[in-house]
Amino acid sequence: MKVALLQLNSGDVPATNLAATVQLVGQAAGQGAEFILTPEVTNCVSQDRLHQMRVLQHQDDDITLAGLRAAAVRHGIWLSIGSLALKTNDLDGRLANRSFLIDPAGRIVAQYDKIHMFDVAVSPSETYRESAGYRPGEQAVVADTPFAKIGMSICYDVRFAYLYRALAQSGAQVLLVPSAFSPVTGAAHWETLLRARAIETGSYVLAAAQTGTHSAHSGKLRQTYGHSLAVSPWGEVLVDMGTAPGIAMVDLDLAEVAQSRKRIAALSHDRPFEGP
Repeated sequence: MKVALLQLNSGDVPATNLAATVQLVGQAAGQGAEFILTPEVTNCVSQDRLHQMRVLQHQDDDITLAGLRAAAVRHGIWLSIGSLALKTNDLDGRLANRSFLIDPAGRIVAQYDKIHMFDVAVSPSETYRESAGYRPGEQAVVADTPFAKIGMSICYDVRFAYLYRALAQSGAQVLLVPSAFSPVTGAAHWETLLRARAIETGSYVLAAAQTGTHSAHSGKLRQTYGHSLAVSPWGEVLVDMGTAPGIAMVDLDLAEVAQSRKRIAALSHDRPFEGP
């Protein structure tokens, strides 16, 4: 299975981001990609709540979801939309951070709402409170496809190993971690966390990421780490995209998953314990 990771530098205008993403999807499909992955918040990177309320849409009306579903049909490919920021009907007005798996007929095969919210103080000048604007999901998701079982997650989820163990023990062979990672925590933890999730579960880990300084018409400019990664089930880094937007190709061989899990069958070695 030939997979393409798309590394994006999305701004805060969904229509502009869609045009850039659709172009890269077409290029990746032209290079033979059968499964194409975009990063977190593909449609809009913004830290301005009022701007988000002006430009974001509900799922049924979202132009990015519609445009990328059409692109999947046009190119006959599977597509992971890493996530979209979407309006909800929640009384408190919070958004959903939602990932989609799209088949070559343009159908939504699975969707997943980010469970763990990025509420952190990275430094005195860099703080985030994702839960103020987004409501957390509650359901882990493993999606069946003709080529693999796919475990879905988003960005900050990567710090919660139990989620990935549950996904792998439910059959996931490929784990997706689309992200818009902080440069500070990215430099310190990104590769280590992704390799750990691969090693612990004997799974491929595919992490398409946002990168660079993101243009914004209002509010504080956001910076992200980039370095989209593909990691083998044995923990080897197969692709590191650095910091430039673009496309990277990687071949998946599910025999590697089976071999890794046979060599170290840790997924079947859980033991009950008490305490602490």
